Amino acid sequence: MRDPRRWQEPPAPFPPMPPMAPDLDGSPRVRRGDVRAALLSLLGEGPRNGYQMIQDIEVRSRGVWRPSPGSVYPALQQLEDEGLVLCDDGGGSRTYRLTERGAEEAARHLGREAPWDEVARTVPEDRHELRLLWAQLGEAFVHLARTANDQQVAEAKKLLTQTRKSVFQILAED
Repeated sequence: MRDPRRWQEPPAPFPPMPPMAPDLDGSPRVRRGDVRAALLSLLGEGPRNGYQMIQDIEVRSRGVWRPSPGSVYPALQQLEDEGLVLCDDGGGSRTYRLTERGAEEAARHLGREAPWDEVARTVPEDRHELRLLWAQLGEAFVHLARTANDQQVAEAKKLLTQTRKSVFQILAED
């Protein structure tokens, strides 16, 4: 018999997303080296911390690409190991800046398309607004989950159920 006082992993709140064909799901295509190129490009404009670079990439790609800390910080460490970047620790934040060699490397990429533009272009234009609307709905959902009373939750459940049905009706029209 299980000890009820022991912590147990809660069940997953949502079922996993079904696999989709890579060219049909509207997700961005990030190639190997895009994170590195983006970081070098941003640092070519001036020193930044990792979080600022993540935010800058998201803004410049119009919300299409937000690299994870798990891809940004190892790339920054690699750039530091290669002598292209220096890291200054101060005030609880690590600020990165290019070395002379790093500036030369960044300059070699100046004439090319910015990596965030390349990644954003991999998402069809008509999907950009759809992704933005989905993100805004997510924000509203988080706010609702934190602050709604029982009646508001019940109304939201009805709305979401009907919305799901409506989306499938749109898909069934073809």
